[in-house]
Amino acid sequence: MWSRHHKQRNTGRLIVPAISALFLSYFGFHAYHGEYGIYSKYRYEAEAVQLQARLEVVKSQRVDMERRVQLLHDGTLEKDMLDEQARRALNLSQADEIVIMRESLPAN
Repeated sequence: MWSRHHKQRNTGRLIVPAISALFLSYFGFHAYHGEYGIYSKYRYEAEAVQLQARLEVVKSQRVDMERRVQLLHDGTLEKDMLDEQARRALNLSQADEIVIMRESLPAN
């Protein structure tokens, strides 16, 4: 007489912990590397520092430009400043002038 006896396997006990470990590792990975994760926070902070430095450069350039534009307004118009700007824009000089060529600063 044949009887069917099933041997109990230990793999059934490991299914729930394995699924739980996969579940936790998935969310743990995304908590660190995801779009709003911890690593992204450090990248955004580094980018904010770089952008803040760039903002300071742009602000200083703007103040310089505003100062130069103020010199061209009516009542404060300086003929030397106007003459210098026109000669630079047109790339002209008079025959009796000495021109000293300098390297221009790179425009960031």
